[in-house]
Amino acid sequence: MEPHPRDPGRTAWALPCLLLLALPGVGAQLGQGFSLQQPQTKVSVAAGETVTLNCTTSGIAEPGPVRWLKGWDRGNKTIYDQTTKDPSSRVTRAMNKSKTDFTIHIRNVQPEDTGTYYCVKFVKSDSGVDQVFQRGDGTEVSVLAKPSPPLVSGPEQRAEPGQSVPFTCTTGGFFPKEIGVKWFKNKDPMVAQPPQVTESRVKTYNISSTVMVTLQEDDVRSQLICEVQHPTLLVPLQGRYQLSRVLRVPPSVEVLAEPSPVEVNKTVTFTCLVKKFYPANVSVSWLENGSEIKVENISRPVELPQGLFELRSQVEVQATEEKNGSTIVCVVVHDGRAPASYSAFLWTSNPGQGGLSKGFQMDKGDMLIYIVVGVVCTVLALLVAAILYLIRTKQIKGKSSPSARLHEPEKSSEATTQESDPNNLTYADLNFDKERKTIRRMVEMSQQSEYACIQTNQAPNGDDNLTYADLDMVHLSKAPKRPAPRPEEASSEYASVQITRK
Repeated sequence: MEPHPRDPGRTAWALPCLLLLALPGVGAQLGQGFSLQQPQTKVSVAAGETVTLNCTTSGIAEPGPVRWLKGWDRGNKTIYDQTTKDPSSRVTRAMNKSKTDFTIHIRNVQPEDTGTYYCVKFVKSDSGVDQVFQRGDGTEVSVLAKPSPPLVSGPEQRAEPGQSVPFTCTTGGFFPKEIGVKWFKNKDPMVAQPPQVTESRVKTYNISSTVMVTLQEDDVRSQLICEVQHPTLLVPLQGRYQLSRVLRVPPSVEVLAEPSPVEVNKTVTFTCLVKKFYPANVSVSWLENGSEIKVENISRPVELPQGLFELRSQVEVQATEEKNGSTIVCVVVHDGRAPASYSAFLWTSNPGQGGLSKGFQMDKGDMLIYIVVGVVCTVLALLVAAILYLIRTKQIKGKSSPSARLHEPEKSSEATTQESDPNNLTYADLNFDKERKTIRRMVEMSQQSEYACIQTNQAPNGDDNLTYADLDMVHLSKAPKRPAPRPEEASSEYASVQITRK
């Protein structure tokens, strides 16, 4: 290929320029008129969007590229070079052919793009190495990252009503750090532990929040809600968890049988009622004296309005004489737990013998009723006996007679000798005023004392009319029996005391 002929005019223009550059101080004068402007101090952008970084120059500088650096000093990274073109790069020039506008666009920014960016003018040194000639003040870019959808997790194993179990809500990849977390059970707010916030390698944050929940039997249809609030969100994000995933409600089991005893050769139906359980996976089997009974119709659980389940299983047994007293067992296995057994008994009677079988069936409820009735009847009988005893005692007291005690003092040696009575009797005539007096209980116990009971002819009307007297016998004369003195007025009473000598 032949070389292009030289243009005399172009050669004539270029020669003076080279001479000027060769003159001392000309390059320095060109650099003194150069300036670089980077007006943006801070820029915020949502993750996934495009951010624009402005940079313009003015004046003439020595030859050299303009570059954009992320960071400064040793940690810097070149994200745009005027001399390099990469079609796959997310960074592009806003005006490719401009000599003064070096504004760039960064597409699809991510949290890891957070940092400070510098627009820098380089010049060639004598050794051909690019040296920094001038740089901008830097633009701080913040990528606002939305938190990920909250994820609520619960315990790995099911728990029963009354147990307190932890639930955790996690979310991450958000920026800035400020974030709020709230917990709800259905629509009711709950108190949670303080959340834990950690920073990731890509300048984003993660959070974990835990709440303790005490499960209830009616929590089958309940749900937990974790609500996350962040500056990047117009509406809060929510994570939900159905408590039925972790709840287990054990069944209550009752075995029902027809009234016993039953006639021989009749068919008896036993019912195993499995009530209020969750989840629905339950199995029921029957045993007769340890041997399995084949069930024709297998029952299915029925869902109740509150979300729990109920199951009714029945088995028929022929009531033969050999089966009298047999044990019928309902075995229930719920949610893979250990089997639970519930028993009933079969009692038969023979109508031809006119009586019942050797045994009878009585459940705990009937036995308790009989015990209570027996105790009540016993208490009533004791009360009646006590009342009758008190009445009888009062009647006997009312018929008692007034009495008097006679006290004979010690006999002295000077006592005169009395004539012996044929009947060896001693008599005394007593006259005492009618008055109320308390019975003296203290009696001298002496071989020289004798006592007598004084009794009126007419029984007194009550306890208040008893008359008592304490008599000291002094030198009672032995004499023939004399008639009792004639009674005086109503103010006096008389009695004859007869004492038998030992």
